[in-house]
Amino acid sequence: MAQPYRLFAIHKSLRHARTRVLSPGSRHVAHNVLRSFSSSPCLRTPFAGETLIFHDVPPLREYRKDLLLKQRTVGLVPTMGALHEGHISLVRQAAAENTDVFVTVYVNPTQFGLNEDLASYPKTWESDMKQLHALDRELASLGAGRVSAVFAPNTQTMYPTLPPDSSIPGVGSFIEMRPLGQLLEGASRPVFFRGVATVCMKLFNICAPDRVYFGQKDIQQTVVIKRLVKDFHLKMEVKIGQTQREEDGLALSSRNVYLGARRRSVGIVLNQALRKAEAHYKQGKRKRGDILWPANAHADRILLKQDAMDLDKRARFEVDYISLADPDTMEELEEVDDTRGAILSGAVKMLPIESPREGEELGVGGGQIPVRLIDNIVLDPVV
Repeated sequence: MAQPYRLFAIHKSLRHARTRVLSPGSRHVAHNVLRSFSSSPCLRTPFAGETLIFHDVPPLREYRKDLLLKQRTVGLVPTMGALHEGHISLVRQAAAENTDVFVTVYVNPTQFGLNEDLASYPKTWESDMKQLHALDRELASLGAGRVSAVFAPNTQTMYPTLPPDSSIPGVGSFIEMRPLGQLLEGASRPVFFRGVATVCMKLFNICAPDRVYFGQKDIQQTVVIKRLVKDFHLKMEVKIGQTQREEDGLALSSRNVYLGARRRSVGIVLNQALRKAEAHYKQGKRKRGDILWPANAHADRILLKQDAMDLDKRARFEVDYISLADPDTMEELEEVDDTRGAILSGAVKMLPIESPREGEELGVGGGQIPVRLIDNIVLDPVV
């Protein structure tokens, strides 16, 4: 019997498969599929225990319309694939708050700069589908919402008029948030938030979710999305899930597969630095310098230590920024307002391994792909 996570061409026998594919040109099939679903008034009843996979917009919109008519709610989890526990936790959160969950899998080229890692970004479709299928079975056993649909478009579908452009100013239809999108991550990656805002607007229009789910790890992104929803009067809630971490505190990221053991052991420096700054805030410090100096001092100390090591042992890195910012504007603060709190955030770039040892575990790319790590801590208001 076919494995449940496998993709299938559409034909009548798919009524017995767990995963169905709706490809371009299959709009009439989508209509027939929808008619076969249960019309039970019970909102937690799964639709035939299946996850539909869509590659085109019209059949997905028909499916979404059918859910709306059945008074079902949709939570959307946008991803670029290479799923890890951080993504899975967002799907769980969405399933707890909605009857149906849509997961999008699309590596969006317009949020990558011309010299960034678009070509090497990990693509793990089979593994992603296995994880989502296993999670859907678990959710079914719990009586929670279900992973009803995966939307995996190609770039022609997402950018139907002009090819995606990551140059500046670029040609095409874009959404920008100024100055929010030019700060911090936006200063280092000038087209990043333009690409994020643009592709999310497209996904929101296509999927028409009741709620959208993003992880706190990309905290500036969550601020951009909240601004997008507010400024364009989009009828949906923005829900933020907690950052998922390794035991030592390293934030989970799809790019962590590039690190390898040596860079992985040093990459925790960013979280350690932010924790030291957080400790000073909790001790009552409110001035920028008083909060941030321990973070900068820790990063400098670890960097000097690495520089002093032999080439075949060290893992060098560059600190891009360590920030103390307003929670709504992401603009830098000189002093934290107790009633508002602040956001501590930072970014480091793990540099390529200079002298790999024989048999060393170097990660995907043999330790030669630079890895940008980001992290943040929310400094809660003091009541």
